[in-house]
Amino acid sequence: MSWRVLRGYLLSAALVAVIFALLALQVLGPWSDGASPAPSPWPVTQASGVAIGVTTLSLARNANRPWRTGDLSEVNAFEQHARLHADIVMWFVDWQRGTFDAAQAQAVSERGSIPEMSWEPWDSRIALRTPQPDYTLESIIEGRHDAYIRSFADGVRRYGGPLRLRFAQEMNGRWYPWSETQNGNARGEFVKAWRHVHALFAAVGATNVTWIWSPVAGTIRAREYPGSSQVDIVGLSGFNGGTKLFSKRWRPFVDAFGPPLDAIHALAPNKPVALTEIASAEQGGNKAEWIDGMFAEVRRRSYIRAIVWFNLRKEADWRIESSPAAQSAFAAGAARLRSVSRATR
Repeated sequence: MSWRVLRGYLLSAALVAVIFALLALQVLGPWSDGASPAPSPWPVTQASGVAIGVTTLSLARNANRPWRTGDLSEVNAFEQHARLHADIVMWFVDWQRGTFDAAQAQAVSERGSIPEMSWEPWDSRIALRTPQPDYTLESIIEGRHDAYIRSFADGVRRYGGPLRLRFAQEMNGRWYPWSETQNGNARGEFVKAWRHVHALFAAVGATNVTWIWSPVAGTIRAREYPGSSQVDIVGLSGFNGGTKLFSKRWRPFVDAFGPPLDAIHALAPNKPVALTEIASAEQGGNKAEWIDGMFAEVRRRSYIRAIVWFNLRKEADWRIESSPAAQSAFAAGAARLRSVSRATR
């Protein structure tokens, strides 16, 4: 090949490279790595009316993996979709691997949110409905986990800030090893286990904890309520799986949650109520209308003081951004709740 021909090829290749570089600068900008920019948190506002909170995929995975600062970017994304600041940020911690991470609680607090933990006495890597003999209710009552509980409670005490603790949720279900109907447990043991854990926190001086008792929507068993001196907030969790999951039929919010809300309020009429883990699938009905119905019931029931949305894509797409209509319904319903003065509730 002659030098003249070779030079022509080299000039053509260089020209093509320059064109692609210019196009890249136009599309990505001169300092971009090609990734979408991380969402920013929504500005903190003075909470009024009902507190709105969230848990996300990364925060749910905290049950068995260490927290990372970047996990909170999913909270920022939720805030942008909901068009509000998250008053509560909830994550999960299991007893097999989980310790109290004061840095995580501090990071949540510094962003202007209240830290909340779902603290679960099991190994969360083992499938639901599988016996876990190391985590029977009797093992808690007899003190086999006392060293771990004391260490955890002391970490909470040294942290010192407000912390909402949702301990052993959905105890009236049949899937967790702390249910009285599973894992070799017996009637009456749940309350004994709760009181034992509560007493250990009191003994180390961890008085900065707000205790949340949270059954799942369904049959509420009064015998599993630890008592007013042991509980600060009564909660309720549950999901509308539509035609995709669980009962595989669409259930409006008032049908699925109205009776158990009546039951827990009757059980503890002087306690505030929280929807502690709630979401709806899209399949089988109108998710936006379901969300509208949820907010309508919260406005009607003045004792409900908080909602924590399960903003994950897991068995179904539970996120508020699963569709534009669902996202708009959530943002509009939350904004209306924010306009209700706490003094009127």
